[in-house]
Amino acid sequence: MLNNGTGKFIQMLDSTLRDGAQGEGISFSVNDRIEIVRALDEIGVSIIEAGNPASNPREMEFFERAAGLKLNNSKLSAFGSTRRKGISVEEDASCAMLLKAYTPCVSIVGKSRALHVEEVLQTTLEENLLMIEETCRFFKDNGKYVIFDAEHFFDGWSDGDGYAVECLKAAHRGGADCLTLCDTNGGSFPDFVGAVTSEVCGLFPESMIGVHTHNDSDMATACTLMAVKSGARHVQGTFIGFGERSGNASLTSIIPNLQIKSDYECIPQENLKNLTSSAIKIASIANVTLHKNVPFVGRSAFAHKAGMHADGVLKIRSSFEHIDPESVGNRRRFLLSEVTGRAAVLKKIQKLYPDFDRESPQVSELLDILKQKEYEGYQFEGADSSFELIVHRLVRKYKPFFDLISYKVLDELPYDNNHSATATIKLSVNGKVKIAASDGDGPVNALDTALREALEEFYPCLSELKLIDYKVRVMEPKDATAASVRVLITSTDGADIWTTVGVSQDVIEASWIALVDSIEYKLVNEIL
Repeated sequence: MLNNGTGKFIQMLDSTLRDGAQGEGISFSVNDRIEIVRALDEIGVSIIEAGNPASNPREMEFFERAAGLKLNNSKLSAFGSTRRKGISVEEDASCAMLLKAYTPCVSIVGKSRALHVEEVLQTTLEENLLMIEETCRFFKDNGKYVIFDAEHFFDGWSDGDGYAVECLKAAHRGGADCLTLCDTNGGSFPDFVGAVTSEVCGLFPESMIGVHTHNDSDMATACTLMAVKSGARHVQGTFIGFGERSGNASLTSIIPNLQIKSDYECIPQENLKNLTSSAIKIASIANVTLHKNVPFVGRSAFAHKAGMHADGVLKIRSSFEHIDPESVGNRRRFLLSEVTGRAAVLKKIQKLYPDFDRESPQVSELLDILKQKEYEGYQFEGADSSFELIVHRLVRKYKPFFDLISYKVLDELPYDNNHSATATIKLSVNGKVKIAASDGDGPVNALDTALREALEEFYPCLSELKLIDYKVRVMEPKDATAASVRVLITSTDGADIWTTVGVSQDVIEASWIALVDSIEYKLVNEIL
């Protein structure tokens, strides 16, 4: 796995647990870290940079637990700095903690710009070179695979004093296995990164050269790709790009760009199809949103809305898609809107009913319903499940699973135990009247709980149902409190996730419409 970097192999180092953890709002528990390590090992990155054991007790606790992990594809790396000025490596407590992490790799960061050495470290240029060389040698002598991260390398190169290269030479003399060029401020342009990387590869022809870029100029991925094209064989990034400030180079973009489009080997080929599911899993563990328009793995990465685009993709996939979505575990979606063409609507129907007659007048009827609904404020782009229910109602002509007689919702202040609202529901199922009441954390939660309580007697499968996300959008803010609102509700039964939509001038009614669709969707797929 720790390939020497020759040929087309690219050594991928994931820094989600170190650089990613420095992103705003990111906080990993020890269990979170263990789960992310397992996910990264499954996808097959070469090295997992798992944190700095000297930074806090929780980091060291992680390394103690991680020592017992059996990884199939990845090696763990602990991160730390060169020794402090004026003392030996053996006396440096942080270096001792790195050894106690018991990882096969260590990542050592050192200053490579004279400005930072003199103004931040407040030491001499000569002492910094000794700090780099001696630290790298210490860990090599202790049997570690040593990665030297030359901090601020590209800015140091721009100074024109040659000091940045001297720092690489010091790490090389110390036995470092990989010399990583860092765009720490994230301000470099891709052509500059490519040109500098090419020169450095010429200066160190026997060494693996790496690249570490930040996204402050929105060019981290492009800079990384240019570095690889120029000879770098070690790439550092975070799996979905989050990290300090504007984040890091995103491995979910770098891996497919290199492996699918440029014929490099980044992860085992059979694992590429797990790229999207791995991104979703890591985002979930990190408690961050995987934005829908993220390239390759986002929900909208292969979503087509315009009728011309949808029609083109249906005829020739490559007309509006740069790769096959399934190659990275994603899927093609046709968004339903007022600009959707007949072909896309037919494709949606045939997904549910493969034998559906393409000449049926129901296609036109469905288009008319869609346009009317969108005129009212509905959007089905993020709520495919509500649209599928429209299709089922039109094609199957099934009767609703229950009929609402009435509901009442009360908000109360003050409240205890986060229960700020109560809801009472009266409904009918096959002629039998059922009344249920519940309290909850807000009116929608109370409605949701009461509705499922009323229906579980008739439909036990609803006990699996759970509301996991709730969004409200005011459609015409200028209308103030009379504005219509669009509510999106995301639900799960543990095996599937679906989103439904409701629209009304009353936020409770809009929520009710979306809640009913959520339950209907579950029952349609479970019973019919």
